[in-house]
Amino acid sequence: MYGTVALCAVRAENVDKVRALAAAEDIERSDGYLGTDVLVADNHADTLLMVVRFRDRDSYVANAGSPGQDERYREFRALMESDPVWYDGEWAQVP
Repeated sequence: MYGTVALCAVRAENVDKVRALAAAEDIERSDGYLGTDVLVADNHADTLLMVVRFRDRDSYVANAGSPGQDERYREFRALMESDPVWYDGEWAQVP
């Protein structure tokens, strides 16, 4: 499994909007998309961690280059205080 983790600075009043956008994305994503999770940190109300998972790296790259992905990103970015920090990579399952 491949994906990305985004560290996002978001005002408290925008947290529910980010969650709603992430939920809507589940319906629209390309082949190989497995899901998105959003963590709102208890100890950092203005910080979200967003995890986006794909079947493999090829699916992730195809999505990144797909029509509409830039538009989706701009919707998320409008709710953030600054550009997110991205961590892309292969998920390793730990026993």
